[in-house]
This record gives sequence, structure tokens and C-alpha cells, in this order.
Amino acid sequence: MTNVQGVSLDLPTPDGTADAYFAHPDDGAPHPGVLLYMDAFGLRPGLKEMARRLAGHGYAVLVPNVLHRAGRAPLVELPEHINPSERPELFHQLMPLIQALTPELAMRDAGAYLDWLAASPLVADGPVGTTGYCLGGVLALRTAAAFPDRVAAVGSFHAGHLVTDAENSPHRLLDRIAAELYFGHADQDHSMSAEQIKELERALDAAGIRYRSELYEGAHHGYTQADTAAYNAEASERHWQALLDLFGRTL
Repeated sequence: MTNVQGVSLDLPTPDGTADAYFAHPDDGAPHPGVLLYMDAFGLRPGLKEMARRLAGHGYAVLVPNVLHRAGRAPLVELPEHINPSERPELFHQLMPLIQALTPELAMRDAGAYLDWLAASPLVADGPVGTTGYCLGGVLALRTAAAFPDRVAAVGSFHAGHLVTDAENSPHRLLDRIAAELYFGHADQDHSMSAEQIKELERALDAAGIRYRSELYEGAHHGYTQADTAAYNAEASERHWQALLDLFGRTL
């Protein structure tokens, strides 16, 4: 682990300014870039801490507010610790904002995020890694499909709806991806059933992609997020090991 610096910043996108957080080793040298995609609750202290932890292993980590069209983070008032009783009201407020982020808009933003990383003197040349949580896992996968020459690795953790009936379902984009993929599924996740996981793995095999897809037994949707009741310390540490192994091989 190395000392890190973190800074809040504003990123230009085709549709306005996105607030973001950037964490990097404090040695002034360029390091492999990582685009870290937020979960539904958004850019907040817990995600910034995750970015700093990853930066401590030698990465330059950008965490954008992907819902920036609705305003700066936090978009809703968040408690310090999110309990199950508070989730319904929070999702009632957040879901319309999430649904308004179409894949087309999200990938237009992704291009801007990747451009920013490529232009930063603190980011090494070459493809970046992406990692995402909840809806961020979907965005990470879509980014790898939209920019196959710019993304070398994808970590997707407790992501839901990776398999849907839609024509642009994430699992239908796999043949566009050149990156190595890792999926850490929660076995207590209603948004990604056992059958959906099997269908995802069938699509991955058909696409000939290098990947690992693992089930985290006893883990709930959101198991990596320490400021929520879904947090599972054992599963979270397993996720960190898998993510660092992935980036160590590919970046």
C-alpha cells in the first residue's frame, strides 16, 4: 500500500459537467487508470474510501457521478448508514433518475470519462480497468463493449439485470468485448437470479471471452458497500482480492 491523494473535480461531458472524485498514489507518477462506477446510492464518502483503497495499490481511480444530469451528488439525503427500512423511500426517489440514464447517454458520458483519464498526466498510457457495483456493474460492462480498445478489464459486483429480454441487454453485447471479465454475484440477489447467471455464463462461453463468474454465498445485493446493511465483510474482502488479481493480470 502507498500513500494516496484524493480530489473532487468537475469533468466536461457532451451534456454538461459531471462531478467526480479522483484518487491516485501521491508519488506524482502515472499509474494504470481505473473507472469506478457507483452503485445506486451514488458518489459519497464510502465510495471515495473504496477509490482511495484501490489507489493505494497503485491505480489512478476516477469515480464519476453518473447521474450528473439530475444534479451534483448526493442527489438525495443519505443517512450515514442505510438500513432496510430506508431503502424503499430512497429508491423511490432515485429510480426515476436511474431510468433516465439510457445506455446511449451513459456511453456518451463513458467516452468523456475515458478521455479525461487518457489526458491526465497521473494516468499511464494504455487501456484502463473498470469496476462497478449494482447499476455500476452494468455500466462497466457496457463501457467495455462500447470501447473495446480502451478497456482491458471489467470487475462487476452484485450487478443486477445483466440478462434481460431487451435487444440491448448487457449479455447481448459480449461479442464486442476484448477485456477480461470478472463477476461476483450475490446469491441473495433478486435482481440477478440463478437462471440469469446461467444464461450470462452461456453467453460468455459463446462469445469466447476470458472470464470468471463466481457466486458469493450468503451475500446480499450491495455486499461491498460498508455504509449499508447489506454489507458483508467476508464477501467484500473476497471482492477486493478478486479485483486486485484481475487488475494485476491485465493492467
